[in-house]
Amino acid sequence: MKYIRRNEDVDKNIFNQLEDCRQQVLARGGDVINLSVGTPDFQPDVHVMEAVSEAAKNPENYKYTLGDIPELKEAVHNWYERRYGVSLEHNQIMSVNGSQEGIAHVALPFVQPGDLVLAPDPGYPIFSFGPILAGAEVGLMPLREEKDYLIDFDEIEPSIADAAKMMVVSYPNNPTTAVADEEFYSRLVFFAKKHDILVVHDNAYSDLVMDGERGISFLSVPGAMEVGIEMNSLSKTYNLTGMRTSFALGNEKVIEKFYAFRSQIDYGMFRPAQLGAIAALNGPQDIIERNRKGYQARRDALCGGLRSIGWDVPDAKATMFVWAKIPERFTDTGAFVLELLDRTGVLCVPGDSFGELGTGYVRFALVVPPDRMTDACRSMDESGILKG
Repeated sequence: MKYIRRNEDVDKNIFNQLEDCRQQVLARGGDVINLSVGTPDFQPDVHVMEAVSEAAKNPENYKYTLGDIPELKEAVHNWYERRYGVSLEHNQIMSVNGSQEGIAHVALPFVQPGDLVLAPDPGYPIFSFGPILAGAEVGLMPLREEKDYLIDFDEIEPSIADAAKMMVVSYPNNPTTAVADEEFYSRLVFFAKKHDILVVHDNAYSDLVMDGERGISFLSVPGAMEVGIEMNSLSKTYNLTGMRTSFALGNEKVIEKFYAFRSQIDYGMFRPAQLGAIAALNGPQDIIERNRKGYQARRDALCGGLRSIGWDVPDAKATMFVWAKIPERFTDTGAFVLELLDRTGVLCVPGDSFGELGTGYVRFALVVPPDRMTDACRSMDESGILKG
């Protein structure tokens, strides 16, 4: 197991670096098909935008909210019961300013400097960076293709497990697109109980599971409430990324302590955003299936198109991303990404920006229509980059 510590160098966010590269291509008159940042281009529902807009006209709504209004907690309660079969009390629910902010801060009230936190490799960078902010030492749990990118709990030495205070887990997984089932979560609960570890599960993509499968909640598994919390987000499900509306849910003692900590640095979510979230959760839900079908059509266009030109890229199982092993003739992931951009105008993310075990892979975001995905595949084919 590899470890990373707080005093190690922190580079600029990979997406800012890639944006610099994109701007350079645009400055010289090139065309860029930007498949790097996972920002949905699908529109929010009109009734959600109207709820936010109407609320924003009321000057009273610009004051501190100092917490979540009861109607929001009730909407989240109903959402989790309806969607996942999970019953949550209001004291088991709190908003955060996006799952990224929540995961960035959740270790701070629970972890002392020098404590051990377990996080996945590859994994979204905040999974490690958040605990590092708290001064933790981060032990990286390997996610391997041959094990379907699921954590192998038997690989974690008992002494390491006993030392760990917290572990960050995320399925459906960004960047690998792997999906976990109830059996996996049951093993996770057993492992956490055995070693007295707080589980923080990121569940941002459970409504973007493809091919007719249905995503589940970690909290739906017996015993999960005893060992952890879950982050869930409206960003990708309802196309509300800029509204920064997510929730920490689960163990009431963890939520209580996390809420007390955040009350020192945050005076509550903007009321129009709360009312927009209520409208999204209580209103028509057909946007979810539209999004899922939309992303699956894009996945099929990209993955099928790449396979047709000789790049064997498997279909993503979930999320709004595709995880692909770079062509065999390349050995340097970063160099491949830059050459791909230079020769084809297609911009993706080097896998090693998600951890050492992402070396040799790239991540594509499904953020352009199928015809644009076809253009990307055609450009790669015509460039000859896959051939030499």
